[in-house]
Amino acid sequence: MIIHPLATENPMTDLAATPDRLPSPDLIEVEQEAVEIAAQARSANTIRAYKADWVHFAYWCNVNTLQALPALPRTIALYVTAHKDQYSMATLNRRLSSIAAAHRMADHPFDTRCREIALVMDGLRRTKTVRQRQVTALTTPLLKRALDNTSETVADQRDRALILVGMAGALRRSELVALEISDLTFSPEGMRLVIKRSKGDQFGEGQAIAIGRTNTNLCPVANLEAYLERAGISEGRVFRAIDRHDNFGARMTDQSVALIVKKWTSRAGLDGDYSGHSLRAGFATQAAKSGVEERKIASTTRHRNMDVLRRYIREGELFANAVTTDLGL
Repeated sequence: MIIHPLATENPMTDLAATPDRLPSPDLIEVEQEAVEIAAQARSANTIRAYKADWVHFAYWCNVNTLQALPALPRTIALYVTAHKDQYSMATLNRRLSSIAAAHRMADHPFDTRCREIALVMDGLRRTKTVRQRQVTALTTPLLKRALDNTSETVADQRDRALILVGMAGALRRSELVALEISDLTFSPEGMRLVIKRSKGDQFGEGQAIAIGRTNTNLCPVANLEAYLERAGISEGRVFRAIDRHDNFGARMTDQSVALIVKKWTSRAGLDGDYSGHSLRAGFATQAAKSGVEERKIASTTRHRNMDVLRRYIREGELFANAVTTDLGL
């Protein structure tokens, strides 16, 4: 049987060791309760990834009559090798992390650096082409072109505000759709925005960022205020689904943000690979182009891994650091 990735202690270990044994109804109920409690320690996206990866691994083990929990290093090495041509290096690394997480949750030792696993992973890194998808950053000039054709319908006002606030605040898609009116504080200087929970703040301590007012028609604060007034939104979610009759519907999803960005960049005829992450990437890249120091960029992006941020900064400074004109060509 396929063991849940959030398995707990000895009862689940026994089940893993005897895949033909069916769990009792009481044990199923306890397992479900443990899953629900443990899920609070991680984001919904992380839990979904763990579940999908674990089910895939456990099913493969079952088909090949191998034990999934606890798994031998040789089993992991065989699993990775069996899927080396089917999946990218990034996916294989994620699968390995999910398998490791499942073992930790079940209190089983698991070391991804053990020799048998490490040798296979190192070999794959040398033989597989590893290029992570990098979406096109929606920098200020591109953003202006994307929003040039927006109208004054409430749906277009929402899209305009969402894109501007998302870029100016370096917000993730999940952070944008989770915003509530109570998270916003407006002032003559701009807007204070509280991110109650994010990828870098899993325990909901909250992170505050500031978005200043500008004197242009692309001011994120002014556009958000105009949208909220037009939509009559004074509480609850800031960004909401709107049908073609301007009726408000259910809450928006992460995918909604991606679709909105793709819609307006496509209508503007912009070349590139755009997604919801283009807003966050656009902030970092544009800030670097404008000479903003790394520390100030990081205070808004809230990156935990500075190497990721520096990738955008290098892109932003690419032409500023070019020496072609110094060559006299």
